[in-house]
Amino acid sequence: MSQKESKFVPEIKGTLRNHVIEVPQVIRNCSGIKIFGKRIKSLLFTTDVAIIRNTNADAIIAVYPFTPQPVITEALVMAADVPVFCGVGGGITQGKRVINLALDAEFKGAMGVVLNAPTSNEIISKIRKTIDIPIIVTIVSENENIEERIESGATILNVSGGKDTAAIVRKIRSQFTEFPVIATGGPTEESVEETIKAGANAITYTPPLGADIMSSLMDRYRNS
Repeated sequence: MSQKESKFVPEIKGTLRNHVIEVPQVIRNCSGIKIFGKRIKSLLFTTDVAIIRNTNADAIIAVYPFTPQPVITEALVMAADVPVFCGVGGGITQGKRVINLALDAEFKGAMGVVLNAPTSNEIISKIRKTIDIPIIVTIVSENENIEERIESGATILNVSGGKDTAAIVRKIRSQFTEFPVIATGGPTEESVEETIKAGANAITYTPPLGADIMSSLMDRYRNS
């Protein structure tokens, strides 16, 4: 038996925290990204603090479709027991406000900031000069100029291209063999595995909605 096959990992679960959202096991096959000494392979895409407190993901990526607010950033970082990467705008929210939100997120304890795809290279450059934590720039199309994003100060690329995600990751890898890439894994283990094989270092997983989990739990209660 090889050393890898004989490795046993003890697992401890509490009685009350036994019911958690687990990310797909296949995500463990990716290389991960080491940030400030912590190796991160799986990121849960959510702003639900109840889910944040009940998951086995390595980190949280908290991006939401509203203007970012410092009070929300503070609540997410306080609730989490794993690193949090906070959205600070770049789409609806532009200009100096994005820079201020990024600095505030660093002060509040975020491990990194996430910028939306429309963010200009000028803003990325100004944020890079302002904060020390990683800048994660979202990529949604294979037509984006990746070299300019990196030169402007992107620390990590976050590929979110829907069904084209694996293809976009593959194209990035053909140009930048070692640059850190996070990517959405898709709805199945097969799609996650395809994205990892394309070259993603870490995978973002979208959990089921809290309402759907509660509905399933209520069905069990009714049938018990």
